[in-house]
Amino acid sequence: VERAAEVVALLSEEAPREYGDDLAAALRGARRGGDAYAGRWRSEVRRLRAVAADVDVPPARQASSAAGSAGGGAVDGEDLAVGRVVALAFPERVAKSDGGSWLMVSGTRAEVRDGSGLRGARWLAVAVADRPVGRGHARVQLAAAVDEEVARLAAGALLDERDEVHWAGGEVVARRVERLGAVQLGARPLRDADPALLRGALVEGLEKEGLGLLRWSAEAAVLRQRLAFLRLRLGEPWPDVCDASLYARVDEWLEPELGRARRRSDLGRIDAGAALGRLLPWASGAAGRLDELAPERIAVPSGSRVRIDYADPQQPVLAVKLQEMFGLQESPRVAGVPLLVHLLSPAGRPVAVTADLASFWREGYKGVRAELRGRYPKHPWPEDPAGAEPTRHTNARLRR
Repeated sequence: VERAAEVVALLSEEAPREYGDDLAAALRGARRGGDAYAGRWRSEVRRLRAVAADVDVPPARQASSAAGSAGGGAVDGEDLAVGRVVALAFPERVAKSDGGSWLMVSGTRAEVRDGSGLRGARWLAVAVADRPVGRGHARVQLAAAVDEEVARLAAGALLDERDEVHWAGGEVVARRVERLGAVQLGARPLRDADPALLRGALVEGLEKEGLGLLRWSAEAAVLRQRLAFLRLRLGEPWPDVCDASLYARVDEWLEPELGRARRRSDLGRIDAGAALGRLLPWASGAAGRLDELAPERIAVPSGSRVRIDYADPQQPVLAVKLQEMFGLQESPRVAGVPLLVHLLSPAGRPVAVTADLASFWREGYKGVRAELRGRYPKHPWPEDPAGAEPTRHTNARLRR
């Protein structure tokens, strides 16, 4: 009762600044003080003692040696008793140090002043704090050092132990964590994590680091591009394969592999192409038209089958040697969209880009022919490309 009365009296009227922010030290200062504040404090202590004479307060106990005080040692019995009073009065303000600041069990972070006698304390019970304008953390005005035992006693209603599985540092981290509100007390590795929690952590990893965590073959990447093109061009029933949509539909395309995965390396074994195949519109029958509407390759006049680049879904690209397109009047189309034709030199270097071959033969080809036929004399450069025979061979090969 005596100690509680003394501490409450200190909090009833703000002590002079020279008393400091360490409540236990301020109490000793008030006891020996001869100023007006000390006199008012003694009067308040007597009043509170009389009011609370019948209150049973447990005696102070010595703290464990692990609990740091301002000097880095144990919190002594009297200081611990002061801290216990504050902690029981304000359990949500019990705070643990994590270096340069203290995290309260309520989740609020607080700092002490430079030169404060509380700086070495591992645990604090904060009696008074404010939040200066423009500061992200609260600032401790009055607090007392406590130990973990007192913290657990005061804020015991917030004590909790649970399994926590999340994505951190590029991997699934599974732990059994003991917390006092927002303050972590301890953690140990979890070897038998709930599969649902593991799956949630892996989805978190995909969202943080991207779908590149999966195994994307060249064919899988092209399939995604083809589907993106058809979605943009034709809409339903072709699936939306942007990142956001794929994250939202993991249940539809990444199962059952995702449900069996336990770590990052398991994601890397999931064949993204096979998984994407589950999103194809099989029910409507449209899936069977994929190769018709967005073929991987297209036949050009020379007879070659040339790969289409769907990287830009707005305008797929066909890169082909100029001589292989002789005789073709219109640019090839996919799903009704004319391909952007990149006409290449015999060495495979771009010499012209067009979505209108007829116009190029009339207006652009003459300049290209004048520039390149001297550089590539072994290849045909007819004056009338629109009527010429397409070829992928040299003149010598053509004469055989």
